[in-house]
Amino acid sequence: MNRRLQEIMDQLRDEQGSTTAEFAMVTLAAVAFAGLLISILSSGDVRGMLMGLITKALSL
Repeated sequence: MNRRLQEIMDQLRDEQGSTTAEFAMVTLAAVAFAGLLISILSSGDVRGMLMGLITKALSL
């Protein structure tokens, strides 16, 4: 029984650091998505469309 428990503990130790790597990948993906949104929303056509929607919504 102790040997099996030791094997499980060894396997768990091998996974150490994987959470940090996953967090880094998710953070990188979020930054890339934010950059994409900024580039899309800062274009002239999209900005005009958004301002039109906001103006229309506020005039109601």
